[in-house]
Amino acid sequence: MLTNKKISIVTVCYNDGGCVREMYNRVTKAMGSISPNYEIIYVNDYSPDNALEVLRQLASEDKKVIVMSHSRNFGNQAAYTTGMRYSTGDAVITIDGDIQDPPELFGEFVKKWLEGYKVVYGQRTKRKSGFIRTTLYKIFYRTLQKMSYINIPLDAGDFALIDRKVLDIINNDFQEVNRYIRGMRAYAGFRSIGIPYTHTERFAGVSNFSFWGYVQWAKKMIFSFSYKPLEWISYIAGLVVVLTALAILAFIPLTILVPESRAYSITLVVLFLGAVQLLSLSAIAEYLAIIFEEVKRRPMGLVEEIINDYKAK
Repeated sequence: MLTNKKISIVTVCYNDGGCVREMYNRVTKAMGSISPNYEIIYVNDYSPDNALEVLRQLASEDKKVIVMSHSRNFGNQAAYTTGMRYSTGDAVITIDGDIQDPPELFGEFVKKWLEGYKVVYGQRTKRKSGFIRTTLYKIFYRTLQKMSYINIPLDAGDFALIDRKVLDIINNDFQEVNRYIRGMRAYAGFRSIGIPYTHTERFAGVSNFSFWGYVQWAKKMIFSFSYKPLEWISYIAGLVVVLTALAILAFIPLTILVPESRAYSITLVVLFLGAVQLLSLSAIAEYLAIIFEEVKRRPMGLVEEIINDYKAK
């Protein structure tokens, strides 16, 4: 059992009121065989259910539980950032509040950390979700890895242990507002390893992510860690030039033989070029939107209240 090292557990809570008590019980049980020196930081990301009420009760029972409440919903990456920046442990374990990731894996995380790994991440090799969703997840993460300019591990989620050295780099040296912590961990480098596990269904509550929410999230990840969409614009432009040249050569004899086809040929060319231009502009617009958010330098998350705030003492 560790006695000279402190572990911080950062949990993001949104629509997880029914999971809070169960998460706490499983985390404390897992930490009981690892170290008595730990803190549990719950970041309530303006949860619309009774999560804050349950968290208040929990914090009154256990002073190791710190509750940080955002002034509004800022998203889970901002919430993780809030908790990570407050944490004081030699390592931090990040885990979602819906208990789809097992706290029982903490021991394996810490074991690998003590072996010298600076980042130990959970690798979702299996999912207890629908076939279609599981397939789409696998396709997306493999697509992201191919497109990204860094090697982001396959099937890795936010569930991970991060050493204080890497944590300080992520907290202090990464200044972007649009944060993708999994990508930051990979960008920082250092010795890392994945631990395979089964990603289960939510313990309680309903996910707030819709299909379009996943689409927006996927776009954010791609445009934050890939230049490929911009490169593809030049490839598409070259392809259009070739196709246009071939179309001109094909339509010259056609327009001579069938004069009424001229109008159709011009319409098709205009529509095709217009579609390519709109596609190119949409990719550029995504990058401009990210730049627009970054240059404003607004805070990632605003904390309204901290319960058991030992730093204020």
